[in-house]
Amino acid sequence: MADLDAIIFNVQKFSTEDGPGIRTTVFFKGCPMRCPWCHNPESQQFKPEVVWHGGRCLGDHGCIEVCPENALSAEAEGIVVDRGRCKGCAKCVAFCPASALEIHGRHIGVEELFERVARDAVFYRNSGGGVTLSGGEPLAQAKAVLAFMRLLRGAGIHTALDTCGVASESVLKEALEWVDLVLLDIKTADLDKHLAWTGVPFSRVEKAAQIIEESRVPVWVRTPVIPGYTAEENLIRGVARFVAETLHQCERHDLLAFSNLCTAKYKQLGMSFALSGASLLGPDDMMHLCDVARNAGSLHVHWSGPIRPAEVSV
Repeated sequence: MADLDAIIFNVQKFSTEDGPGIRTTVFFKGCPMRCPWCHNPESQQFKPEVVWHGGRCLGDHGCIEVCPENALSAEAEGIVVDRGRCKGCAKCVAFCPASALEIHGRHIGVEELFERVARDAVFYRNSGGGVTLSGGEPLAQAKAVLAFMRLLRGAGIHTALDTCGVASESVLKEALEWVDLVLLDIKTADLDKHLAWTGVPFSRVEKAAQIIEESRVPVWVRTPVIPGYTAEENLIRGVARFVAETLHQCERHDLLAFSNLCTAKYKQLGMSFALSGASLLGPDDMMHLCDVARNAGSLHVHWSGPIRPAEVSV
């Protein structure tokens, strides 16, 4: 395991949204889906990506000179990264005295990653929390992630897997031997829309759900509620019916309200964001869709997101 590493883009401590209790969420880079509402666009590629923060830049442009790939240039809009040339070596990041350049994604040894998250084991134990593997899609880095899971199990740390369900059946089945909870993302159960929006057939998610159900590992379902996409009664109803009919181990169904806080990330990565001008859904809208999901048979429906008032407990 000494030479086994993963590529991650964030380790978020004291997380309370990715499973029970106080948790550390490890975000693994790379995803097989391309959802237009993706809140973490830096998670999509399986390689480190350099981004520029204009508000921090001192304007000396020395970063351009140190780049061995000639991937940086000074344009009217600021420092531009040529994604085709950039290899993610991070020499420009190390050079910048103002931290105007940042890199999303770094390689880390599995044992080092485990040691880092295990430092907070006392918080996990006292709060009923643990470690959540998220992304991207963690199972896309199967060897490293499975090894990481085994270390967590050996230390008695509660482990949750946040997955879109797109992985080989053998990898998913092995992962289920080492996790205590699955957070399964189900965007929509509409076959045509799922393929059009994510680039992946819903049959892949459906098969994953069946495997998870057979494993009897507890599952929380997560459904993003996106204006112009999934935020329709018939689509929420379709997911709820699928959950009720397929996932009898489901302990919680979260409707995740749309957030536009990721807009700046898209700009930094040179990507367009289809929802940059979309409005947030109101609390009444979310409450109504929760009722729709419950009436369609999904139990334990909750909602979360930037518009959720603290006093709401549904």
